[in-house]
Amino acid sequence: MVTKQFSGSPDEADLTRADSLAREIFSDVANKWALLIIESLGERTLRFSELRDEVAGISHKMLTQNLRMLERNGLVDRKVHPTVPPRVEYTLTEPGQGLRATVDGMCDWTHRYFGHIEASRRSFDG
Repeated sequence: MVTKQFSGSPDEADLTRADSLAREIFSDVANKWALLIIESLGERTLRFSELRDEVAGISHKMLTQNLRMLERNGLVDRKVHPTVPPRVEYTLTEPGQGLRATVDGMCDWTHRYFGHIEASRRSFDG
């Protein structure tokens, strides 16, 4: 995928435009794995294997891809310690912490309306 370069145009921050950089960023971070990684990191620093254990069901490949994407977007800081074998740790950056507040809100919403959604699904499917 070719990534647009930001030129300062207000159109690039418009989520309603299919060609906006903002929509590309939104698409990057609005996936289940990215949200679960952000929630798992919280205010902690975790190693790759610790993150994989925290995010049940994520494959090595998907964790790697999502961590790279989050790092590329400046939401996760990756620190490599010069040891044998190398120790790599991940921490949320300030913008990542800002997004985490939104993720926390989504988690709260899910807990609050879980019963309602479950009942609606049963009714719809039944």
